[in-house]
Amino acid sequence: MKTKLTLLCILFLLFFSCGQKEEQQAQAPPPQVTVVVTQAKDVPIYQEFVGQIYGFKDIAIRARVEGFLEGIHFEEGSRVEKGALLYTLESQPFEADVAAKMSGVAGAKTMLAKAKSDLDRIEPLAKEKAVSESDLDSAVAQHEAYIESVKAAEANLRASRIQLGYTKIYSPISGIIGKTTAKVGDFVGRSPNPVILNTVSRIDTILVEFFITETQYLQLARHLLSKVEPAVQNARKENLELILADGSLYDHKGKPEFIDRNVDPTTGAILVQASFSNPQELLRPGQFAKVKALVTIVKDGILIPQRCVVELQGQYSVYVVGDGDKVQTRNVKVGPKINQFWLITEGLKPGEHVVYEGLQRAKDGAVVKPTLKEIESTDQEST
Repeated sequence: MKTKLTLLCILFLLFFSCGQKEEQQAQAPPPQVTVVVTQAKDVPIYQEFVGQIYGFKDIAIRARVEGFLEGIHFEEGSRVEKGALLYTLESQPFEADVAAKMSGVAGAKTMLAKAKSDLDRIEPLAKEKAVSESDLDSAVAQHEAYIESVKAAEANLRASRIQLGYTKIYSPISGIIGKTTAKVGDFVGRSPNPVILNTVSRIDTILVEFFITETQYLQLARHLLSKVEPAVQNARKENLELILADGSLYDHKGKPEFIDRNVDPTTGAILVQASFSNPQELLRPGQFAKVKALVTIVKDGILIPQRCVVELQGQYSVYVVGDGDKVQTRNVKVGPKINQFWLITEGLKPGEHVVYEGLQRAKDGAVVKPTLKEIESTDQEST
């Protein structure tokens, strides 16, 4: 009898405790989550390309004649002006050749003077039939031959003087000159591969060369052709940005200057060259930088923070709070990442509430208490 009474008491206590738990669960408040509201806006899509910087003009300085380097007339790494003397080579062999050519000119002119004198003497005699016509013809031919001989000698003299002039090397442009690759006393200018003595670079404007893939080129070309303005005029606008090696954004924007005529079949890439103003000469040839280019604009795109997106085995989903504050799992398709945001291409509409914080408390079909969070999506940049 006591055993039955004990069992009844235990069953009564269990039933009473279960009822209390169910009542407590029924009275538990819904979990709190933070949501963001989706908005449709035009989303510019940027891409970054690694490029190398060159001077607007990079002119290699070579010796055009062979000889020993005798003098260097500038400070390495400094600015030089167009026409400034840079190098001198030994000139004695060329001066001797000029002197020899001058002697040749003098000799040819002496012979020309003698031929002219002979012709002037024979012409009156030929008119009086004192000499034969053949003698006159011979004198005329000899005179004309010596005229050409003087011309040839003078041409040789000019060529020799040009060679002598090559022993002094002047700057072809104004710009920054680098380090000399030869020393005084070195023999330079040997053909067929003369030593590059130096390079002078004009850097008030710099060029950046980078490669884009065939797909990127088609995307960019279609974006330009979709504009109301002619594609060529639009392409010439300064709409490129430069990100330097330290991560800073360069102050001046650039514009495309050159697109190669063909796609490299071995790499599937095409060369693009852009120009940027460099008034402070901050940028130097050889530096690497990233070119940031606008490739397209997504109309009515939807951006949500990346933390809202759940990825599982290549499938992407978000939690949407709908009518009655009930959570619904929504599969979405994603586009490029833009800063801390993700572009959603399919699965969301403007004005929907997407769970931002409290994902662990949001379950499909659960009722939650949403709190709205404002997030600004500025300075967008695709990655």
